[in-house]
Amino acid sequence: MKHLLNLLAAVALLVWGTYLVRTGILRVFGANLRHVLARSIDRRPAAALAGLGVTALVQSSTATALIVAAFVGQGLMRLPIALAAMLGADVGSSLMTVVFSFDLSWLSPLFIFVGVVLFISRQASPVGRFGRVLIGLGLMLLALRLIGESTAIMVRSPAIKALLASLSSDMLLEITVGAALAVIAYSSLAIVLLTATLAVSGAVPPEVAMGLVLGANLGSGFLGVLATARSAPEVRQVPMGNLVFKALGVLVAAPFVGLWLRYAQPLGNAATVVVLFHLFFNAALAVLFMAMTHVVARWVERWLPPAEQNVVAGRPHHLDPSALATPSLAISCAAREALHQADVVETMLLGMLRVIRDNDLRLAQELRKLDDTVDQLYSAIKYYLTKISREALGEEESRRWTDIISFTINMEQIGDIVERVLIDIEDKKIKKGRSFSDAGMAEICELHARLVDNLRLGMSVFLNGSVRDAQKLLEEKARFRDLERAYAGTHLTRLTDNTVQSIETSSLHLDLISDLKRINSHICSIAYPILDSAGALAPNRLRQPALPREVPPVG
Repeated sequence: MKHLLNLLAAVALLVWGTYLVRTGILRVFGANLRHVLARSIDRRPAAALAGLGVTALVQSSTATALIVAAFVGQGLMRLPIALAAMLGADVGSSLMTVVFSFDLSWLSPLFIFVGVVLFISRQASPVGRFGRVLIGLGLMLLALRLIGESTAIMVRSPAIKALLASLSSDMLLEITVGAALAVIAYSSLAIVLLTATLAVSGAVPPEVAMGLVLGANLGSGFLGVLATARSAPEVRQVPMGNLVFKALGVLVAAPFVGLWLRYAQPLGNAATVVVLFHLFFNAALAVLFMAMTHVVARWVERWLPPAEQNVVAGRPHHLDPSALATPSLAISCAAREALHQADVVETMLLGMLRVIRDNDLRLAQELRKLDDTVDQLYSAIKYYLTKISREALGEEESRRWTDIISFTINMEQIGDIVERVLIDIEDKKIKKGRSFSDAGMAEICELHARLVDNLRLGMSVFLNGSVRDAQKLLEEKARFRDLERAYAGTHLTRLTDNTVQSIETSSLHLDLISDLKRINSHICSIAYPILDSAGALAPNRLRQPALPREVPPVG
């Protein structure tokens, strides 16, 4: 029992080390890895090479599948190109298996020591996150050595020999066991390395090891399908197509396992034969199926047809649950949805002037319903962001996380103000048959036009993070405030002139221009995080402190 627990602990350490490497690489290079994949969207060979390189770094074809699937779901990559990237990703994973099959145990203490020093000393920096990667690599190498030692002892047990002998009689059972282990461990790489270690120690016969490797590859395909099970059909198409490749490959390769064992024996020991079989299997899949990605894409599109778009105000959602496994990608999804929310707010703002000018009661009611949409989007974005691991975010991504929250809060509050304005217009103007004076209406139109321009500028600032545009937005806040004061003064002048329309709508007019100023303040708040992070936000917000005036003595 003690030796079995040692083996299970070593396997768990291998899986944990793989997880540390995968998440560490994504934290350090997450955005760059996405850019590498995004630049390879035109040709299948380039996509395959990009998938190979990214997976070799991440050490998880499943992580690459989630990134590529999110690209397809967002319309940034065509399905055949994405499937080609996955064929390359599987080759990259198998290449890393070959690297880890060498005796690198002497590096384990060095990686762990250097990794811990870097992680503890500079935990929140990219150097600290790279230290986390080194810790993971060291733990993987240590785990492989512990697995070899544990299996060398356990293989002498008669009960273990009998159990392993029962596997050698059924290839289907071996494939099933390998697939189940890959799904449980969430890593085909870990299971292939485990199988290679068991094979070299004599714990499993070579033919059993081949079956387990085929099963691990099939399990890798199932992992992607399970990880995207709750996503949109377009997102699920990529892992489903990859699973088709895996299943066809297993069906073709299973009958030739004996032939491989016969001719591969001179290549090295049992571990070498196992990992080379894993590499050859995935390389053969890439060569054979690269030209068939269009065919498989058509199959998958028939099995998983795009559902009717889940729309809000005529626009689709962008919050992809499968992207949560890649925090940098999830941040991008949340930012796109925040812009969607701002589009809905812009629709409300544009319609508000038509209601004021044309007394359109039906339009007012429709626009008020859009505020529920804005609130729903705010709640959805906020909940989505809370599911992103803050620990997995770099410093820049953490700031972006905060910017998105701030932006959506401001949009939600603008929606609430517009709704209240529409209610006031309905109750105090439309239903009572009142109207603004020509001069008053012109002032409202002027403020409204500036407000729409500022909202669009604010959306640009949120999207691009331009410091210059952010400064311009804050300057517009001061101009808008001055205009609001000036127009309040001219309205009071019209009251003293006994203008009937101004007298009837006085309270509504003053409340309206005050509400427009409040909306503008929320829009201009978008600039503060951008300027603050750039160090361009003065304590008094861009205005130089005025010199104190000399006060004449009293008396």
